[in-house]
Amino acid sequence: MKKILFICLGNICRSAAAEAVMKKLIDDEDLSKDFFIDSAGTIDYHKGEKADSRMISHAAKRGYDITSISRPITQQDYYDFDYIIVMDENNFKNVSNLCPEDKLINKIIYMSEFFTKHNDKVVPDPYFGGEKGFEYVLDLLEDGCKEVISQLIK
Repeated sequence: MKKILFICLGNICRSAAAEAVMKKLIDDEDLSKDFFIDSAGTIDYHKGEKADSRMISHAAKRGYDITSISRPITQQDYYDFDYIIVMDENNFKNVSNLCPEDKLINKIIYMSEFFTKHNDKVVPDPYFGGEKGFEYVLDLLEDGCKEVISQLIK
């Protein structure tokens, strides 16, 4: 079983959406038994909260059900997950700085490394980006998650 943890700042927009997108894609491909998917943030400001209502709404229009509850990344996550997929440079820096052992750093990967249809280097935070920002983030996550699955089932 492959274990994937998606990371953004507060775990209420990008990583929560990535978790939902990935879960639906693996369910659609009947691969649920092969993957464990979760999400977390680099801060605990939103700990215990549902995802941003705007992201929930935009995701639902595409058939994604965001049910995750925000939590911060823990030291144990570095041992429990095979892949820690981050959304931007700050996430990468923060997750790297929190990493308990140097040998675990190689688990940290940018989501953008999986894009096949987009040239973006990051998944931008849609929090202040308006409606189009949430839709674009979902476009990026759909692109990246499809490729994650493609690479991991080879």
